[in-house]
Amino acid sequence: MIVDPLFYAAAVPATIVVGLSKGGFTGLSVLGQPILALVMSPIQAAAIILPVLIVQDVVSLYAYWRRWSRKELMRTLPGALAGIVLGYLLAASVSDAAVAFGIGVLSVVEAARAFLSRRLKRAPGESGPIAAAVWSAVSGFTSMIANAGGPPLMIYLLRRPLPVQQFAATATAFFAVVNWVKLPFFLALGQISFENLATSAALIPIAVVSTMAGVWLVRRVSPARFFGLVYTILAVVGVKLIYDGVTHF
Repeated sequence: MIVDPLFYAAAVPATIVVGLSKGGFTGLSVLGQPILALVMSPIQAAAIILPVLIVQDVVSLYAYWRRWSRKELMRTLPGALAGIVLGYLLAASVSDAAVAFGIGVLSVVEAARAFLSRRLKRAPGESGPIAAAVWSAVSGFTSMIANAGGPPLMIYLLRRPLPVQQFAATATAFFAVVNWVKLPFFLALGQISFENLATSAALIPIAVVSTMAGVWLVRRVSPARFFGLVYTILAVVGVKLIYDGVTHF
């Protein structure tokens, strides 16, 4: 188990950020791994974060049980599974920087489009089944390659007529399945060790509390503020991914 205080100075904020994401503020989780990467290799950071994500998925699934949209999950999960498999097969040949840059640009463009639509008082167009298949596959792929599956799913779900609770519950259920499916692939890539698992276990109490805090906040934020905040998160995360991509090219 890692005992370096500097590690926990980064790991605790990272776990809290991921917990808020799992509680319903989807997209914030993409910031967790970069915070950990300040004190360790990105690969080890991903290995430590994944078990924490799975525990947080259990907590958030309990909080949102059966509030998700079964229709949206049926639309998106097949594409996500295909994207995960493709990501595993191409893990050694795909540049994390290129993936991060591409998803960052798409995220910023989508957030800007939504902002302009609101300023011009135009309703954004809805996404259909083809968009569901494409964005969910991109989400599964980028989740496997760079732990950046949140923005692509948000781009799709934000264009669906979902209430706040159902939006949060659907995103929660989607990534719960994605993270469990990713686990054997991470094992096959040799990224799970006893040291990393022990370190993940030390972060679990913080993970549970932060996830419940996210659920509590989502239930008390008005729909207009919630979706405005989610679009803001999408824009901020997009800028961060663009920065990561540019600096690592």
